[in-house]
Amino acid sequence: MIIPVKTSVGEYNIILERGSLNNLNQYLKLDRKVLIVTDSGVPDEYSKIVSNQCKEPHIITIPQGEPSKCFGNFKYLLSKMVELGFTRTDCVVAVGGGVVGDLAGFVAASYMRGISFYNIPTTVLSQVDSSIGGKVAIDFEGYKNIVGAFYPPKAVIIDANTLKTLPQRQISNGLSESVKMAITFDKDLFAVFEERDILKNLDLIIEKSLRIKKMVVEKDEKESGLRKVLNFGHTLGHAIESENEMQKLYHGECVALGMIPMCSENVKARLLNVLNKLNLPTQIDFDTNKIYEAIKHDKKMAGEDITVVFCEEIGTFSMKNLKVSNLLNEL
Repeated sequence: MIIPVKTSVGEYNIILERGSLNNLNQYLKLDRKVLIVTDSGVPDEYSKIVSNQCKEPHIITIPQGEPSKCFGNFKYLLSKMVELGFTRTDCVVAVGGGVVGDLAGFVAASYMRGISFYNIPTTVLSQVDSSIGGKVAIDFEGYKNIVGAFYPPKAVIIDANTLKTLPQRQISNGLSESVKMAITFDKDLFAVFEERDILKNLDLIIEKSLRIKKMVVEKDEKESGLRKVLNFGHTLGHAIESENEMQKLYHGECVALGMIPMCSENVKARLLNVLNKLNLPTQIDFDTNKIYEAIKHDKKMAGEDITVVFCEEIGTFSMKNLKVSNLLNEL
């Protein structure tokens, strides 16, 4: 299945097909120098499969985890490209989750003012959300994605067979982003989470999530309006994630927690049932001062007010302006 995504600078395809990792030359131009960026948590076989289909591959493996999305690795990858003689006609391929995709994409956006970038997401979270939409970034001074760009990939390859090596916790972590999209845009997708076997419907969930994300980013590529709805649960979620003591929680788990206070009581009850079904967290202890400091660096802040996404009924959303103090009370 091919899902085209239109952007201000052209169009790229999402290839959604089991087994597509083994047939990359059907979709990608790999007869050149290729920087393959992966991390230590991704099975070696995936980057090797990619490498075997390239004319001149160079694999670089960074440590697994959010701390790798930093200036140090950004500089290291750029240095390797200079050393290896990469030109504007060469490309970067990300093989892994959101950290790898964000870092490799920002490197591609920056090198010689931009070279071709392909994304091959291998986690649920990156397949349903972060791999499309063109956001690339690194973290800085403890704050997520505060340095980055909008830089669409040339193509995204989504092979659900790569999910076979993921532990259940990582699958649930990624599906939190699908729940986010379902609760604000698609009551039928939310019903899949409520009523069906989630793992048996994983391909359907991935496809429906991608179509929601495609619709949103095509209407609002640079996040000036509708795309802000994809931040549902992220204001508090990112704040929780930024607090050092909370690093044991994954991104999707923090988003799950961040969604709960942003719902009506009726929606909250249904959301809690789905989160429990996915074994995602629904309660947490937190330091109010640290959460407050993290929220102050949110891009949606205006003085002491912040704009948040609220869900009154499944499949709908509204934007609310709240005092940060009131938001913390909700949490």
